[in-house]
Amino acid sequence: MAILLGVDTGGTYTDAVLIRDEEHVIASAKALTTRHDLAIGVGGAVRAVLQQAKLQASDVSMASLSTTLATNALVEGQGGRVALIYIGFREKDLEGHGLKDALKGDPHIVLSGGHKHDGSEAKPLDETSLIAFLNANKDEVSGFAVASQFATRNPAHEQRALDLVLQVTGKPVSASHQLSAKLNGPKRALTAVLNARLIGMIDRLIGRAEDVLKDIGIDAPMMVVRGDGALISSDQARERPIETILSGPAASIVGARWMTGADHALVSDIGGTTTDIAVLRDGRPAIDQGGARVGPYRTMVEAVAMRTHGLGGDSEVHFISEGLKGGVTLGPRRLLPVSLLAMDAPDIVHTALDSQLRSTTPGDHDGRFVRAVRGQSSEGLGNRELELLTRMGDDVHPLGNILKNRIEQGALKRLVERGLVQVSGITPSDASHLLGRVSVWDVDAAQKGLSLFGRRRTGSGNVLAKDPQVVAQMIVDRLTYQTGLYLLETAFAEEAIGFGIPEDVLAQHVLTQRGLQKHRGLTRIDVGLNLPVIGLGASASSYYPAVGKMMGSEMILPEHAGVANAIGAVVGRVTMRRSASVTAPTEGRFRVHLETGPEDFSSVAQALERVETALSDLVRADAQAAGAQDIQIQIESDIQKAETEGREVFVEATITVEATGRPRVAD
Repeated sequence: MAILLGVDTGGTYTDAVLIRDEEHVIASAKALTTRHDLAIGVGGAVRAVLQQAKLQASDVSMASLSTTLATNALVEGQGGRVALIYIGFREKDLEGHGLKDALKGDPHIVLSGGHKHDGSEAKPLDETSLIAFLNANKDEVSGFAVASQFATRNPAHEQRALDLVLQVTGKPVSASHQLSAKLNGPKRALTAVLNARLIGMIDRLIGRAEDVLKDIGIDAPMMVVRGDGALISSDQARERPIETILSGPAASIVGARWMTGADHALVSDIGGTTTDIAVLRDGRPAIDQGGARVGPYRTMVEAVAMRTHGLGGDSEVHFISEGLKGGVTLGPRRLLPVSLLAMDAPDIVHTALDSQLRSTTPGDHDGRFVRAVRGQSSEGLGNRELELLTRMGDDVHPLGNILKNRIEQGALKRLVERGLVQVSGITPSDASHLLGRVSVWDVDAAQKGLSLFGRRRTGSGNVLAKDPQVVAQMIVDRLTYQTGLYLLETAFAEEAIGFGIPEDVLAQHVLTQRGLQKHRGLTRIDVGLNLPVIGLGASASSYYPAVGKMMGSEMILPEHAGVANAIGAVVGRVTMRRSASVTAPTEGRFRVHLETGPEDFSSVAQALERVETALSDLVRADAQAAGAQDIQIQIESDIQKAETEGREVFVEATITVEATGRPRVAD
């Protein structure tokens, strides 16, 4: 009998499940995710699930971790400060694919060097300028990213830069050719920057998770879910944390399929920070060939074709003052719910809320609190940010007591983006507590916070709502509406029926909206979803029945919907995939582009055989390093040819080799 432990660390909850022989869920448990030390939440969930199942830690044969931490960090703009080494490009190339925005003002250098399309050197690498840049920034950043022109055709300059970074700084470094074998330098650079930004965060998560499992007495191997739903070893995830973006959502799709057996459905997973939507076809999620999109970024990471939106149970509630009635909208930033913060600091929270309610004039920061996240690095911060952190100390504070002027709002925003500070305020979770749908946190704090929110003035000069219950229902209705819009966007994008209209615009179009309301006049307009929706997440049962009604579709809420990610974490397979290309720089010469550098052959057959052999050896080693057994190899070839003067001429080939196997379990 094999007992498998699945753990998922979400933005709000850490879930744990135990599955017997990959067939039966025998126990599940939750604990609050503890940002300052993730091991506390992981340990709490694991101990609770073992106690519930009446099993010993030594009974666990394998542990696997999925996480929304990387996804949430990118959606919320968080992560460490990094430096980009950009080789062979021009300064204006930073504008491509949102690379400059992703840098967020972090240091970068554009160096001469790089290679040509055929893998030959374009210019020598400017090592002198690189070393000076490394010395100037080694104490200001948490890691480095390296991207060189045509590095997938010849990675020599990236390799040299990588070696120099390690020699001069000793800091983690992400090289773009190790993350993708595809062309498109700016996009690879973006992927490397995001990977470097995540390294410290994911390393801390995995390290602390392994520590706590050992403390509990679990000596089984630990796996991590990749963004395409496959399993990798914890060491591999530490090296390439970018591959764990969409880890949690990918695990949820694997879990949804395992729980329901559905072949065709939309899967919508609501967490604390995001709502993740994917299409299940023939029982399998599609892989996004264009690269995983998370928030504003399109990466080169192979992951499930999923749309991730900043909408969750803990989304920030924004007040809309325009119009006579006013209203609310949600996301994309996550806040710490007031009802949850009140569980940690009841005296501070209630004293502040009561004082604000007694005031006859609503304040700009009513119902909002801040606290610093302990144990995080403050390297690279400016004086204003450091002053704010010092002012906060280790206590919870009403936001109005911390911010002395409007200039400091920018400093606070930067601290939140770095993951150094949490802001607390009203969220859908607070609304659900007041409406009686959930009852695990402080309902009185939720009521007071919602009362303060309802005192805001609309365009007509009237308050939004005097009754906090009305405000709560308004927030929940808005979550239903935004979820419906995102489901429609996914469906429209999948079917490409927008006639050139962007899917988000089409979903909000007046005809679409009238169709959702089943307009009946001189015309009859009907809009809805023509396939079931599988609703996942701890709060799915609170919100999703109304979503199903709005969309006119069946809403499937599996028994273990709240721990789907943790289930998916242990029922997946190890899958390793590598690609390489073969080009023809001159007639009769065929060049293989491998990580070790270009190699030339006199025939296509020899070149293809070399690629297939090299990649097969690499993916088999990767799969074995991930702990796979019964490994199977599959090879796909995409060979492009052209017809010239009546004969077929080889142009280019891309070879992809995949190794799959079940993870090895402890005896």
